[in-house]
Formats: sequence, structure tokens, C-alpha cells
Amino acid sequence: MQVSHSKEIANFHIVGINYKKTDAAIRGLYAINPAQYQQLLEHARVVQLDDLFVLSTCNRTEVYGFAANPGQLLDLLCRESNGDRSQLEELAYTKSGEEAIRHLYQVGTGLDSQILGDYEIIGQIRNATKFAKAHHSLGSFLERLVNSVLQVSKLIKTETGLSKGTVSVAFATVRMLERICPDIKDKKIVLLGVGKIGRNTCKNMIEYLGVKEVTLINRTLQVAAEFAGQHGLKYAPIEDMVSEMQRADVILVASNAPHPTVLAKHLGNTSPKLIVDLSIPFNVEAAVGELPHITLVNVDELSKVQDETLQNRLGEVPKAISIIDEHMEEFLYWYKMRKHAVVLKAVKDKLQEIHTREIQQQKNGGHYNMEDIELVSSRIIQKMINLMAGKVRKETDKSDQYIAMINDIFETGVNQE
Repeated sequence: MQVSHSKEIANFHIVGINYKKTDAAIRGLYAINPAQYQQLLEHARVVQLDDLFVLSTCNRTEVYGFAANPGQLLDLLCRESNGDRSQLEELAYTKSGEEAIRHLYQVGTGLDSQILGDYEIIGQIRNATKFAKAHHSLGSFLERLVNSVLQVSKLIKTETGLSKGTVSVAFATVRMLERICPDIKDKKIVLLGVGKIGRNTCKNMIEYLGVKEVTLINRTLQVAAEFAGQHGLKYAPIEDMVSEMQRADVILVASNAPHPTVLAKHLGNTSPKLIVDLSIPFNVEAAVGELPHITLVNVDELSKVQDETLQNRLGEVPKAISIIDEHMEEFLYWYKMRKHAVVLKAVKDKLQEIHTREIQQQKNGGHYNMEDIELVSSRIIQKMINLMAGKVRKETDKSDQYIAMINDIFETGVNQE
């Protein structure tokens, strides 16, 4: 009975790029949409990689999974994204084993976010792993790990101040608008794209800045109409996008299209405007920023917006790390015991074999009540296994040695490397 090498913790890797070394334009090349994600998981199965998922957000694209080496995960990402392998090798980070596990805890709790404590990431992890599970690519190791990360994220949110006074991209946008445009509640605003970031930004503007004059434009008119109805806003069809933008003072772009939707030719001879591009890849053509009457701000510049709560959050980091440490230790203990269980199961099978052989010989003699013998010997086997398992659990420091010795004595054939 062989245990696969690939499911050893040393073969668990994460490869990715994030906001620390790349700008939004580069990250856009490696962003993975749902269709690409599905193809990536299908190809992973072809090359015999499983128990993996991909996290793709405006700030990062990361592949988590088991492989002989991290290069296999880089191959998967390059194959489905619009990026280049040599560029990715130069910009990507890779982590393996316990370091990779710790990284997922830190990402999931907002410790590794562009804005410390950003809580949106946990929903994105939940969706990414749900997608992988639906496509039969999430194994028991990652499912257990992600559940632990979700639990830790919840604990950190309730027991520390790491996420107090949310400073998500949507909130940072509001703070920046407040600073650049003090009289924004009197301005005509157009929001292109009524997805999650667009909706959050819009709700924050209404709540914190008191804006009322907002026109929503979305590729699917119904989505804009419903959100407008809920919040007392205007909406317009996509065909009116250019004329609506020309009349606006502030344009927020959260359209998340693969190519720029706002072009310099749309805004050549218009009144001065502030344009905020919240999309990855950018949905506002670079040339728009060169127009003298236009001020263009993108998602990378938003990260530089400071918020007074960030300083308070830094003080909460040690508490968050100690919660992570405790739960990561529990997870690693589960993994270790699960590995040991494979050996104990093999020992039990071996004892059952011996038992069956002995019973067979007794049957040939024919002098005993065979049912009683089977019952007693089965109980003995289970008691022996329970004794071994109890000792292994109790003596955690020596458990690996004990398991190796038991494995050796019974010659189970389980490969523990």
C-alpha cells in the first residue's frame, strides 16, 4: 500500500503575483476569469494535478495546490492567462510547505492585503474554492485548510480590531473623492459598471458623502435599473454612455471589461472631469489621462490613500498572528494524525490478515466455536490499534518515530516519505 508523495506538505505550493511587485496593468495580464478558471482546472486534471484552486482578484492572482514543484503551477497559470512565462518567473513569488499554508492564513485574514485588514478577500477565497470544488478539483487537505482559514478570519474579525472601520478599495475611493472634490455632493456623477466594486463604491458615496446625482450605466440594463430603484438613482442604457460621460463631472469606471471602454476620443472637448478607474485590467485608455482637462486616478494610486484607521489596525496585528498560530498548529496536528491513521489502518489490515489465516487453520481443526473466536480476536485487534493510536496522540514529540517503528515492525508497505 503506497501513499502518494504528492500529498506531502513539502509538495504543497503557492505561486502568485500581487500588488507588492506589480502594477495593475501587469496583474491584468494574469487575471483569471471564470471560463479560464474552468479550463485551468480541466487541464490540471489532464496533467494529474488535483487539490488546487486559483484566487484571482484586482490585487493578486495566486494558484494553491499540490505538485512535484512550483513550476507546474506556474505552467498552469501561464497556459490560461495572457501573461508570459519568463516575465511571470521574474515577478512571481513561490512558497512551499508550512510557509505556503501560513500565506493562505495571512491572505484570508487581510494581513497580506493591499489595505491591511481588508475583509473582502475572504469572500473571494470562499467563491474560488467553491468553484474548484464544483469542478472536482478541491481535495480533503485544501478543503480542511480553507475551512480553518474561514474560521480564523471570523475569529479575527470578532476578537480583534484588524478590520474595524473598513478601508476597502471602495472606501478608499470615497476618502480620495472627499479630498480631491470637497463639493462632490453637488457634482454630476456617472458610474460605469454595477458589479460588486461599483455597488460598494456607490453605497459608500451615498452614505459618507451624501451624493444624490448619480447615473448608473451597465452592460445589462436590468442590473442598473434594479440598483437604481433600490437607492433612488438614475440609470441609462449603455448606448448613452458617451453622452452621459460628456455631461458628467466625475466618472467612476468599474466595468471590468477585458479592454478599455473609456477612450480619449469620447472626452476630447468636454468640461473638466475627474475619472477614477477601479477596473483590472484598466478600463480607461491611458491617453485619457493626458488630456489637459481630465484628472485620472487608478486603483493603484488609491492604495496610497491613507486612512487614520490603518494605524490602529497595525496595533492589532500581533493578536491576529497569535490566533493564526493556534489554528495553524491545530491544522498541522490534524494532518499529522491523518497521515498516521494510514499506517494504523495498514497495521489493522495486517492483523486482520493474520487473524483470518489463524482462524482458517482452527477451522480445519474444527474443535472451537468459530463465532466466539472471531468476535474476541476482532476486539483484541481493535484494542491493540486503540493502544497504538492513543500512545501516538499522547506522545506528540515522538509520534513520528513510533509510527515509523510500527510501520517497520508490521512491514505494511506504506511509504511515509
